[in-house]
Amino acid sequence: MTKPTFYITTPIYYPSGKFHIGTAYTTVASDAMARYKRARGFDVRFLTGMDEHGQKIQEKAQEAGKDPQAYVDEIADAAKKLWAMMDITNDDFIRTTEKRHEEMVEKIFAKFMENGDIYKGHYEGLYCTPCESYYTETQLVDGKCPDCGRDVKVVKEESYFFNMKKYADRLMEYYNANPEFILPESRKNEMVNNFIKPGLEDLSVSRTTFDWGVKVPGDPKHVIYVWVDALSNYITSLGYGSDNEELFNKYWPADVHVVGKDIVRFHTIYWPIFLMALDLPLPKKIFAHGFIMMKDGKMSKSKGNVVYPEMLIERYGLDAVRYFLLRELPFGQDGVFSPESFVERVNFDLANDLGNLLNRTVSMINKYFGGVIPAYAGQVTEFDQTLEDFIKMTVEKVEKNFEEMQFSIVLSDIWALVARTNKYIDETAPWVLAKDEANKDQLASVMNHLAESLRQIAIMIEPFMPRTTPQIFAQLGIENEASKVWDSLTKFDTLAEKTKVVEKGTPIFPRLEVEVEVEYIKDQMSQSVKPTTEEPKKEEKIEEVETTPLIGIDDFMKVEIKVGQIKECKQHPKADRLLVSQIDLGSEVRQIVSGIAEHYQPEQLVGRKVLVVTNLKPVKLRGELSEGMVLAASNDGVLTLPTIIDELPNGSKVK
Repeated sequence: MTKPTFYITTPIYYPSGKFHIGTAYTTVASDAMARYKRARGFDVRFLTGMDEHGQKIQEKAQEAGKDPQAYVDEIADAAKKLWAMMDITNDDFIRTTEKRHEEMVEKIFAKFMENGDIYKGHYEGLYCTPCESYYTETQLVDGKCPDCGRDVKVVKEESYFFNMKKYADRLMEYYNANPEFILPESRKNEMVNNFIKPGLEDLSVSRTTFDWGVKVPGDPKHVIYVWVDALSNYITSLGYGSDNEELFNKYWPADVHVVGKDIVRFHTIYWPIFLMALDLPLPKKIFAHGFIMMKDGKMSKSKGNVVYPEMLIERYGLDAVRYFLLRELPFGQDGVFSPESFVERVNFDLANDLGNLLNRTVSMINKYFGGVIPAYAGQVTEFDQTLEDFIKMTVEKVEKNFEEMQFSIVLSDIWALVARTNKYIDETAPWVLAKDEANKDQLASVMNHLAESLRQIAIMIEPFMPRTTPQIFAQLGIENEASKVWDSLTKFDTLAEKTKVVEKGTPIFPRLEVEVEVEYIKDQMSQSVKPTTEEPKKEEKIEEVETTPLIGIDDFMKVEIKVGQIKECKQHPKADRLLVSQIDLGSEVRQIVSGIAEHYQPEQLVGRKVLVVTNLKPVKLRGELSEGMVLAASNDGVLTLPTIIDELPNGSKVK
């Protein structure tokens, strides 16, 4: 039987320096998706690589006193080592300086010319060298590049132009016919309103001011525009236009291009139009994620706030880093990294919740059953069916959210199961059952259900934490391959007879000393500061201590908080930052307006349980009635909704 294919790509990264966790974030997210699809039986093709041409690279190499090829070779080697360290399972690493790529780019450009899509002229415009892009006056922000915020310069040169106007209507038709082509939807709105509706300008697709790049066929004083060169990697890596197009015919069109929000325009306007000109199918989806921000803004060497993945991996292990990146940061939105939040995630989620669950389970199986996991005997205790139902529900939610690339929600779903399994221990109280031989069957069922729940958790976390899953299997003594595959989820009788756990479990995530580790991370970050010749300014600083007004218990008791479930959610018709939700509170459904649109898409929230302040006076917010308030935690401007266990009934009071 032929497997369905799945082709996923990262952007090919610009080798302007050492890769930080922002680059790692994109790659780990793509890797998690690739691993998930393989687990579901897909024939996956996963591509990453480097974009090595252009004026910026030539200038960087000159600054370093190196030949451009030698300069990019060093960074490519470092990138490959980093991806190996991070267990990235890419099938190919494309470099735009490779012969297989350059030859095909020349053919693609020649085909554009043959089709009449390219003409020669002169260009004068505002050019950003780091972004390799021209802008109009109206597109600038405070006179600077709208993408990177740097200065632009006026450039005038002979150039070849691509007739973008020819394809503008066809591109809009494609957007309308394929509403999930660009995700999140806010990115599509930005492209339409900022670039397409004002009218697409023809694109300058060659340069004469430098020579580090692929030459225009028949006119070698011109270098092909770096984005024509770079975007073509997605098909040249598959052998498009070569003597062997087997991979291209098998995997194209791509199922998803994963990109950062700063390069959405190139992937959702230029790339589709280039493909239309080549008469090729368009990719099925472009998913543009947000940035990893720091408390003081973007990562910058001059600020001393750059985080490199190696420094975290070497001290805390790979899976802690992979977990944090995809759990803490909602995919598609900006998120904030802080040393404190990293250490808290490791301690609470990994050491306390998952690690402690595994340790308790192994210890009890050794204590009560000589280390042998009892066989499955159905639903013996009054809590067994509830746990099994929760596992089945979790698998359904995980699969749904994985398909939508909502990685943080997937991990939230899995950790809700971790919490539910820990609660199962408290409900069944094995230490009490063990006191009476008459309870032997119940105790055996509890041990089996704990082992099975951990087995299924291990399978679901593997795309995120590939080194933790085998450790869980090893401590549980699970060797049967049929018990380790995705298709075995929701089955409770897969363990081989007399499966024996290890004699003494070891913590898979040791608990961290918070103050020590926070200080360590900050110290590592400070080492990224660029040296400066300027004398530091001496200023007297007056420390201000923020205080929170204290209230009495009587005031607190006036606040009524209930568990609610979002049944419907939509964007506020008059306010971009507001969402309008219909929330089931058990005895009633209320409409509540929340200022969380910058942090959550409406479709992410439907079905989610939330905490609601229910005794606020109703108000109208921009014309929409709001009958309460949804509670969210704020960390440096990023809002996160608390995780609520699904089994809590709607309307439950928080006390």
